[in-house]
Amino acid sequence: MTRTMTLRLDDETNERLSNLAGATERSKAYLATQALKLFLANNEWQVQEIKEAVAEADTANPSEFIDNEIVLSWMETWGSDDESQPPL
Repeated sequence: MTRTMTLRLDDETNERLSNLAGATERSKAYLATQALKLFLANNEWQVQEIKEAVAEADTANPSEFIDNEIVLSWMETWGSDDESQPPL
């Protein structure tokens, strides 16, 4: 089953989409649908990975983490003559 959706495109995006549709002999709707599917796949994957990492962190021992201020202080030494070893 399919549904209809309306998109508002600025003139430049609409022209680019029209040009690509003509060059590929595909409809603008087809190209927009393919682009949306790719966008969803990329973002759904990232969101899922973040959720899993947060869940893992929530169950981890606090000693497995390094305080943000310590990490930032270490990073400030990067590229200097006195570059620190990573905090472990």
